[in-house]
Amino acid sequence: MPTEPQPARPRYQQIADELRHAIEAGEYPPGAKIPGENALMTEYEVARNTARQALAVLRDLGLTEARKGSGIYVRAFCPIRRNAVSRLSQEQWGSGKSIWAADIDNRPLETADLEVGEVEAPEHIAVALGLPAGARVLRRSRTFVVDGEPVNRAISYLPAELVAGSRITEADTGPGGTYQRLAELGHKPARFREEIRVRMPMPDEVEVLHLPPATPVILVARTAVDAAGRVVEVNEMTMDSSRYVLEYDFNS
Repeated sequence: MPTEPQPARPRYQQIADELRHAIEAGEYPPGAKIPGENALMTEYEVARNTARQALAVLRDLGLTEARKGSGIYVRAFCPIRRNAVSRLSQEQWGSGKSIWAADIDNRPLETADLEVGEVEAPEHIAVALGLPAGARVLRRSRTFVVDGEPVNRAISYLPAELVAGSRITEADTGPGGTYQRLAELGHKPARFREEIRVRMPMPDEVEVLHLPPATPVILVARTAVDAAGRVVEVNEMTMDSSRYVLEYDFNS
Protein backbone atom coordinates (compact mmCIF):
# COMPACT_ATOMS: atom_id res chain seq x y z
CA MET A 1 0.00 0.00 0.00
CA PRO A 2 1.55 3.32 -0.99
CA THR A 3 2.45 5.63 1.86
CA GLU A 4 1.36 9.24 2.06
CA PRO A 5 4.16 11.71 1.26
CA GLN A 6 5.43 13.44 4.38
CA PRO A 7 5.08 17.23 4.46
CA ALA A 8 8.35 19.09 4.13
CA ARG A 9 9.80 20.46 7.34
CA PRO A 10 9.62 24.23 7.68
CA ARG A 11 12.65 25.99 6.21
CA TYR A 12 13.80 27.33 9.58
CA GLN A 13 13.78 23.78 10.96
CA GLN A 14 15.88 22.57 8.05
CA ILE A 15 18.43 25.31 8.68
CA ALA A 16 18.46 24.57 12.41
CA ASP A 17 18.99 20.87 11.67
CA GLU A 18 22.00 21.63 9.47
CA LEU A 19 23.55 23.87 12.11
CA ARG A 20 22.85 21.34 14.86
CA HIS A 21 24.53 18.57 12.88
CA ALA A 22 27.51 20.86 12.27
CA ILE A 23 27.79 21.55 16.00
CA GLU A 24 27.50 17.86 16.88
CA ALA A 25 30.13 17.00 14.25
CA GLY A 26 32.57 19.48 15.77
CA GLU A 27 32.54 21.94 12.88
CA TYR A 28 31.54 24.50 15.49
CA PRO A 29 33.28 23.40 18.71
CA PRO A 30 32.31 24.64 22.20
CA GLY A 31 32.86 28.39 22.40
CA ALA A 32 32.86 28.86 18.61
CA LYS A 33 30.84 31.62 17.01
CA ILE A 34 28.13 30.46 14.61
CA PRO A 35 26.59 32.38 11.69
CA GLY A 36 24.16 35.10 12.74
CA GLU A 37 20.93 36.27 11.15
CA ASN A 38 22.55 38.23 8.33
CA ALA A 39 24.89 35.39 7.38
CA LEU A 40 22.05 32.85 7.37
CA MET A 41 19.85 35.16 5.27
CA THR A 42 22.60 35.38 2.65
CA GLU A 43 23.66 31.72 2.70
CA TYR A 44 20.16 30.23 2.61
CA GLU A 45 18.38 33.08 0.79
CA VAL A 46 15.69 33.38 3.44
CA ALA A 47 13.91 36.20 5.23
CA ARG A 48 15.21 37.55 8.53
CA ASN A 49 12.36 35.99 10.49
CA THR A 50 13.24 32.54 9.11
CA ALA A 51 16.89 32.96 10.11
CA ARG A 52 15.81 34.21 13.53
CA GLN A 53 13.54 31.19 14.05
CA ALA A 54 16.36 28.79 13.12
CA LEU A 55 18.68 30.37 15.67
CA ALA A 56 15.90 30.27 18.28
CA VAL A 57 15.63 26.49 17.81
CA LEU A 58 19.33 26.06 18.65
CA ARG A 59 18.96 28.35 21.65
CA ASP A 60 15.94 26.45 22.95
CA LEU A 61 17.85 23.17 22.60
CA GLY A 62 20.49 24.63 24.92
CA LEU A 63 23.16 24.41 22.21
CA THR A 64 23.93 28.11 21.84
CA GLU A 65 24.01 31.32 23.82
CA ALA A 66 23.86 34.95 22.73
CA ARG A 67 26.55 37.37 23.89
CA LYS A 68 25.33 40.93 23.79
CA GLY A 69 27.06 42.95 21.10
CA SER A 70 29.17 39.98 20.01
CA GLY A 71 27.07 37.25 18.42
CA ILE A 72 25.87 33.71 19.02
CA TYR A 73 28.20 31.02 20.31
CA VAL A 74 28.14 27.29 20.96
CA ARG A 75 27.73 26.78 24.69
CA ALA A 76 31.07 25.80 26.14
CA PHE A 77 30.11 24.58 29.60
CA CYS A 78 31.26 21.03 30.36
CA PRO A 79 28.31 19.09 31.87
CA ILE A 80 28.51 17.98 35.49
CA ARG A 81 28.33 14.21 35.84
CA ARG A 82 26.37 13.66 39.04
CA ASN A 83 26.68 10.15 40.45
CA ALA A 84 24.46 10.03 43.55
CA VAL A 85 25.99 6.77 44.77
CA SER A 86 29.61 7.94 44.86
CA ARG A 87 28.97 11.52 45.99
CA LEU A 88 26.89 10.46 49.01
CA SER A 89 29.12 7.61 50.16
CA GLN A 90 30.57 7.84 53.68
CA GLU A 91 33.98 7.37 52.10
CA GLN A 92 33.47 10.76 50.44
CA TRP A 93 32.20 13.05 53.21
CA GLY A 94 33.57 10.92 56.04
CA SER A 95 37.11 11.64 54.87
CA GLY A 96 36.51 15.38 55.04
CA LYS A 97 35.87 15.84 51.31
CA SER A 98 33.06 17.89 49.85
CA ILE A 99 30.45 15.75 48.12
CA TRP A 100 30.86 18.16 45.20
CA ALA A 101 34.41 16.88 44.70
CA ALA A 102 32.91 13.65 43.32
CA ASP A 103 31.09 15.66 40.62
CA ILE A 104 33.55 18.29 39.45
CA ASP A 105 37.07 17.17 40.45
CA ASN A 106 39.18 20.35 40.52
CA ARG A 107 36.83 22.66 38.64
CA PRO A 108 36.23 26.02 40.39
CA LEU A 109 33.28 25.89 42.81
CA GLU A 110 31.76 28.87 44.60
CA THR A 111 28.75 29.36 46.84
CA ALA A 112 26.51 32.39 46.28
CA ASP A 113 23.45 33.86 48.00
CA LEU A 114 24.11 31.90 51.20
CA GLU A 115 21.40 32.29 53.85
CA VAL A 116 21.46 30.35 57.14
CA GLY A 117 18.89 30.76 59.91
CA GLU A 118 16.01 29.28 61.87
CA VAL A 119 12.52 29.37 60.37
CA GLU A 120 9.17 27.74 60.98
CA ALA A 121 9.14 24.50 59.04
CA PRO A 122 7.03 24.55 55.85
CA GLU A 123 4.23 22.02 56.21
CA HIS A 124 5.71 19.41 53.85
CA ILE A 125 9.15 19.75 55.48
CA ALA A 126 7.71 19.22 58.95
CA VAL A 127 5.99 16.06 57.71
CA ALA A 128 9.17 14.78 56.04
CA LEU A 129 11.26 15.42 59.18
CA GLY A 130 8.62 13.91 61.47
CA LEU A 131 8.17 17.20 63.34
CA PRO A 132 4.97 18.77 64.67
CA ALA A 133 3.37 21.63 62.75
CA GLY A 134 5.09 24.92 63.49
CA ALA A 135 8.36 23.31 64.61
CA ARG A 136 11.57 25.27 64.11
CA VAL A 137 14.11 24.11 61.56
CA LEU A 138 17.50 25.34 60.42
CA ARG A 139 17.28 26.47 56.81
CA ARG A 140 20.43 26.61 54.66
CA SER A 141 19.87 28.17 51.23
CA ARG A 142 22.67 28.61 48.70
CA THR A 143 23.41 28.65 44.99
CA PHE A 144 26.33 26.59 43.72
CA VAL A 145 28.41 28.15 40.95
CA VAL A 146 30.72 25.98 38.81
CA ASP A 147 33.15 27.53 36.31
CA GLY A 148 31.46 30.85 36.97
CA GLU A 149 27.99 29.54 36.05
CA PRO A 150 25.12 29.03 38.57
CA VAL A 151 24.06 25.39 38.27
CA ASN A 152 22.15 24.41 41.41
CA ARG A 153 20.09 26.16 44.07
CA ALA A 154 19.88 23.98 47.17
CA ILE A 155 17.79 24.53 50.30
CA SER A 156 18.43 22.22 53.26
CA TYR A 157 16.23 21.82 56.32
CA LEU A 158 17.39 20.23 59.59
CA PRO A 159 15.66 20.01 63.00
CA ALA A 160 16.76 23.15 64.87
CA GLU A 161 17.08 21.41 68.22
CA LEU A 162 19.26 18.72 66.69
CA VAL A 163 21.89 21.05 65.26
CA ALA A 164 21.74 23.92 67.78
CA GLY A 165 25.21 25.20 68.68
CA SER A 166 26.94 23.07 66.03
CA ARG A 167 28.94 24.27 63.06
CA ILE A 168 26.00 23.37 60.83
CA THR A 169 24.45 26.66 61.92
CA GLU A 170 27.46 28.57 60.57
CA ALA A 171 28.13 29.66 57.00
CA ASP A 172 31.10 27.28 56.71
CA THR A 173 30.22 23.81 57.99
CA GLY A 174 33.83 22.64 57.81
CA PRO A 175 35.54 19.57 56.28
CA GLY A 176 33.06 16.91 55.21
CA GLY A 177 30.22 19.40 55.41
CA THR A 178 26.86 18.88 57.05
CA TYR A 179 27.00 15.08 57.02
CA GLN A 180 30.31 14.90 58.87
CA ARG A 181 28.96 17.35 61.46
CA LEU A 182 25.82 15.22 61.87
CA ALA A 183 28.06 12.20 62.45
CA GLU A 184 29.85 14.11 65.22
CA LEU A 185 26.45 14.84 66.80
CA GLY A 186 25.66 11.12 66.86
CA HIS A 187 23.30 11.23 63.88
CA LYS A 188 25.49 9.98 61.04
CA PRO A 189 23.45 9.48 57.87
CA ALA A 190 23.00 5.74 57.34
CA ARG A 191 21.00 5.96 54.12
CA PHE A 192 19.71 8.50 51.64
CA ARG A 193 16.66 8.67 49.41
CA GLU A 194 16.37 10.94 46.38
CA GLU A 195 13.24 11.72 44.40
CA ILE A 196 13.66 13.33 40.97
CA ARG A 197 11.22 15.36 38.89
CA VAL A 198 11.58 17.58 35.83
CA ARG A 199 9.49 20.64 35.00
CA MET A 200 9.74 24.06 33.42
CA PRO A 201 11.25 26.70 35.73
CA MET A 202 9.54 29.38 37.78
CA PRO A 203 10.51 33.01 37.01
CA ASP A 204 12.74 33.27 40.09
CA GLU A 205 14.54 30.06 39.09
CA VAL A 206 15.22 31.46 35.61
CA GLU A 207 16.78 34.51 37.25
CA VAL A 208 18.86 32.68 39.87
CA LEU A 209 20.20 30.01 37.51
CA HIS A 210 20.53 32.29 34.44
CA LEU A 211 18.51 29.79 32.43
CA PRO A 212 18.25 30.07 28.64
CA PRO A 213 14.68 30.13 27.29
CA ALA A 214 12.79 26.83 27.30
CA THR A 215 15.33 25.12 29.60
CA PRO A 216 13.72 22.69 32.09
CA VAL A 217 14.96 22.27 35.64
CA ILE A 218 15.68 19.04 37.49
CA LEU A 219 14.21 18.90 40.99
CA VAL A 220 15.96 16.58 43.43
CA ALA A 221 14.50 16.09 46.92
CA ARG A 222 16.92 14.22 49.18
CA THR A 223 16.29 12.92 52.68
CA ALA A 224 19.10 11.76 54.98
CA VAL A 225 18.20 9.14 57.58
CA ASP A 226 20.30 8.07 60.58
CA ALA A 227 20.76 4.52 61.89
CA ALA A 228 17.78 4.90 64.23
CA GLY A 229 15.50 5.75 61.31
CA ARG A 230 15.24 9.46 62.05
CA VAL A 231 15.20 11.85 59.09
CA VAL A 232 17.93 14.37 59.91
CA GLU A 233 17.92 16.48 56.76
CA VAL A 234 15.73 17.30 53.78
CA ASN A 235 17.52 18.97 50.87
CA GLU A 236 15.55 20.41 47.96
CA MET A 237 17.66 21.13 44.88
CA THR A 238 16.77 22.94 41.66
CA MET A 239 19.27 22.18 38.90
CA ASP A 240 19.81 23.55 35.40
CA SER A 241 19.07 20.48 33.26
CA SER A 242 21.40 21.69 30.50
CA ARG A 243 24.35 21.58 32.93
CA TYR A 244 23.91 18.04 34.25
CA VAL A 245 24.25 14.39 33.35
CA LEU A 246 22.66 12.17 36.01
CA GLU A 247 24.67 8.97 36.30
CA TYR A 248 23.65 5.79 38.15
CA ASP A 249 26.15 3.02 38.73
CA PHE A 250 25.06 0.00 40.81
CA ASN A 251 25.24 -3.76 40.88
CA SER A 252 22.38 -5.91 39.59
